[in-house]
Amino acid sequence: MLHTPRFWVDPGAPGVLGAVGMLTLVLCSCSGQPASVPGHLPTSPSQEHKAGLVFIHMDSSLYSLPCSPKEMEVADPTYRWVREKADPQSLLVTEEGHLLFQHFQASDSGNYSCTISYMDHGLPVFQTFHYSIFGYHMPGGLEILLLFQSKLCEDEWTKRFLWDLHERLKQLETEQHCKLQFTTSSCFPSLNNPSDEFIIQVQLEVSFFGPNWDEHCKSQHVDIVTDCYRKTIQHNLEQVWHALTKFFKEHKSFHVTGAGISGIIFTNEFISFMEIKHCNMGYGQTKQLQRCLDCCIVCPPGTFSPPKSLQCSSCPIGTYSMTYGVTFCTPCKDDMITQVPGASSMSECVTERTEQAVSIIHRIPLLLLIILPPLLAINFLFILSSCYWFQQEYWMSSPTASKKAGISRVTEMVTKFFRIPRESPKPGSPAADDNNTSLLDTSHLDTSTSQGSYEEHTHGAPSPPRTPNFAALTDDGPAVLELEDRRNTP
Repeated sequence: MLHTPRFWVDPGAPGVLGAVGMLTLVLCSCSGQPASVPGHLPTSPSQEHKAGLVFIHMDSSLYSLPCSPKEMEVADPTYRWVREKADPQSLLVTEEGHLLFQHFQASDSGNYSCTISYMDHGLPVFQTFHYSIFGYHMPGGLEILLLFQSKLCEDEWTKRFLWDLHERLKQLETEQHCKLQFTTSSCFPSLNNPSDEFIIQVQLEVSFFGPNWDEHCKSQHVDIVTDCYRKTIQHNLEQVWHALTKFFKEHKSFHVTGAGISGIIFTNEFISFMEIKHCNMGYGQTKQLQRCLDCCIVCPPGTFSPPKSLQCSSCPIGTYSMTYGVTFCTPCKDDMITQVPGASSMSECVTERTEQAVSIIHRIPLLLLIILPPLLAINFLFILSSCYWFQQEYWMSSPTASKKAGISRVTEMVTKFFRIPRESPKPGSPAADDNNTSLLDTSHLDTSTSQGSYEEHTHGAPSPPRTPNFAALTDDGPAVLELEDRRNTP
C-alpha cells in the first residue's frame, strides 16, 4: 500500500536530552541510588548516516529502496524521503518506509535522504540516512540495416512507410520485451535501374530493456541481480534476432497508400544484424560499479555523453549541465563563459572580464613562485659581496692607524698594571694616546736622572734596594716619578 510521506517539525533540541539527564541525576541522588544517566538513551536526538552508493538498472520494472540499510526495531516510526533539489511530494513511499522506483530513468539519479522519526523513552529521535543513487545499464544491443526497393524517393512517402513499419513491429516489441528505434533513413537510385527504381536504406536500433524485461531478476543483491541481467540480455539478444529474421521473411513487401496515389510498394531486399556494446546516450563506463566494470553509469552533472560513446566527458568551457544523463551541455548566455571545464550550474557562467580578473588572481602565486627565487639569490649575493668588501677594507687600513691602535693598547695595559690613574685631557691638549706616550717617556727619563744623581752621592757604594713609587697625579701638575729608598731592617 502506498501513501504520501508524513511531515513533522524537527524540534532539534539537544538541550532537552541534557535537561532530562540532569533531572535523572537529581532524582537518583535524592533517592540514595547511584547517579547515572541510562546508558541505552541515544547520545544525540539527531544522527546523520552515510548509507553509500546505490546503483539501479535503467528501465527496471520496480526497485524498492529501504530507508535504513539495516533493520531497526522501533515503535511507530515515521519516514520522510527527500530528494536534493526536487519536490518530495513526487516520491512514492510505502508504509514500511521503502522508496519505490518504477521504470527507472537517468533523470531519477541524484542524492536522496530518508529520516526515521520515533520516540525513545519519551524523547524524539531522528536518524537520517543519505544515499547517492546512480542509474546504469548493461552494454548490449543490436543494430539492423534494412534495404527496401521502391518506385518513389520522396520524404513524405518514406515517412509513411516507416510509420507503418513501426506499427507492425509493436507486437514484436511486446513479445520480446525490447525497444525498436529508427535512427536514420536515406534514399538513393538503384544500380540496376537508376531512373525508375530507388533504394530506401533504414537503420534500426534494438534495446533489450523493454517493458518487463527484468521480470526474472527480482533480487536486490547487486551480485545476484547483475549475473541475472547478463543472462537475460544474452537470451533476449538471440530471441530478438530470430524474431526479426522471421518477421521480414513473412513480410517481404509493404503496401503504402495515400491521397491521389493508388499505392507504393516497398520491397525488402536485404537485412543484416550487428551486435553493439556501446553505452546509451548520457551514459559512460565510469567503472564505479566494481561488480560490473564494463557497465555504463549515468553521467553526473557537469558531464555529458554523446551517442555511441563509452565515456562521460566534462562540459567544455562556456557550457554547463545541471542534470544527470545529458547528451550535450547547455551553452552559457551571451558574453558569458565558465572558469573551468565541467560546470554543473548556470551560476558558474561569468562575464569575460570577471574571468580575466579571476585568471590573473590565480596566476599571482605562480608569478611569485617564478620571481621569488631569483630575488632571494640576488639578495644573498649582495650580502656576501658586502661582507667581502668590508673585510677587505678592514685589513687594508693604513699602517699608522694600526700602529697607534697598538700603542694605545699597550699603554692601557701598563697603566692598569701600575695602577696609574689617567688624567683627563684638557681643552687644546694633545690626544690621550700621545699624552700617555709622553708621560711614559718622561717618567723613564726622570727615573734615570734620579738614579744617576744618587749614584754620584754614594761614590760607588752599594746601593740599598729601591722600589718605584708613583706619586698621585693631580690636576695642578704632571705626574712625578719618585724613588723611595727602602732599607731592609734586620
